[in-house]
Amino acid sequence: MNTYVKIRRDLHQIPELGFQEFKTQDYLLSYIQSLPQERIEIKKWKTGLFVKVYGMSPKKTIGYRTDIDGLPIEEQTGLPFSSTHNNQMHACGHDLHMSIALGVLTHFVHNEIHDDLLFIFQPAEEGPGGAEPMLKSEIMQQWKPDMIFALHIAPEYPVGTIALKDGLLFANTSELFIDLKGKGGHAAYPHQTNDMVIAACTLVNQFQTIVSRNVNPLDSAVITIGKITGGTVQNIIAEKARLEGTIRTLSPESMKKVKHRIKSIVKGIETGFECEAVIDYGSMYHQVYNDEHLTNDFINYLKQESTVQVIECREAMTGEDFGYMLDEIPGFMFWLGVDSPFGLHHAKLNPSEDAINVAVNIMTSYITHKGNEE
Repeated sequence: MNTYVKIRRDLHQIPELGFQEFKTQDYLLSYIQSLPQERIEIKKWKTGLFVKVYGMSPKKTIGYRTDIDGLPIEEQTGLPFSSTHNNQMHACGHDLHMSIALGVLTHFVHNEIHDDLLFIFQPAEEGPGGAEPMLKSEIMQQWKPDMIFALHIAPEYPVGTIALKDGLLFANTSELFIDLKGKGGHAAYPHQTNDMVIAACTLVNQFQTIVSRNVNPLDSAVITIGKITGGTVQNIIAEKARLEGTIRTLSPESMKKVKHRIKSIVKGIETGFECEAVIDYGSMYHQVYNDEHLTNDFINYLKQESTVQVIECREAMTGEDFGYMLDEIPGFMFWLGVDSPFGLHHAKLNPSEDAINVAVNIMTSYITHKGNEE
């Protein structure tokens, strides 16, 4: 079995949630410490890692970032190497991301280039967000790269396909939590209560008008309420209700407008239903915006030097906190085809492991090209 396939399967069995990646960090650290140490330096950051590989005559530092956390999903793949952690799964491909990063790191430990490299093993991408605090850390300020790259698996593309574009690739995203508190009571006496189930349902319906009536039709936005909880039993009118959802927009300006309208509509619900409401936006991720020069350089390099198929794709409403790093450091993220019938965040996601070598070969080749430039 290929070394990095084995690593992927090992990591697949131990998914951990954001800032709880203790086993994952230990596994990564053990592997990296097994490599020749003469030209590398390792620094821990919370449950993540920074690994610097020193070049022969560096003029710049090239960064490569991978995320390392899993999702709170009960795996349903039936694979012999399924998750051993209840209700936790690598359902977004971070196990592949890590094995690819280790493959690229290993190559450059054994094959020197001129420039320095910085490998970033980032926790908490799925929440509450590790990129922004990692970016602000003293280690990152000391070792801050001049350019930075990352990838994300794409189940909808076949293995051997790379998809990307310059400019906006991933949306601005924000979590959304709303707690409603009214007056509960007996189901037979609704006139003596303020029913928070009705208030919650009304709120969901009104939110749909934000996208259709408050966002520029030439722009894009999504408001999804994925979870509603309220009440206790069937014959008691609910005193409390909670809505949990997500907001996605293709511009920071639209995000501000959507949140302004949410605030106004919730205020109206408070008045109309004589209740109290609290809004919490939880984790917020900055858009992933690919540097034009570096992205097009990568696309041209792949078209000339590689056998992969390159697709210039459209932007997506997915979110990725790598956007915070790209906001300060020129670079790009791209989609890696993994040919899975089930999509991201699905309990049956089963990406093709053939994509690991494809990505390792592409990134070692391109980073060698960039790291030896005159």
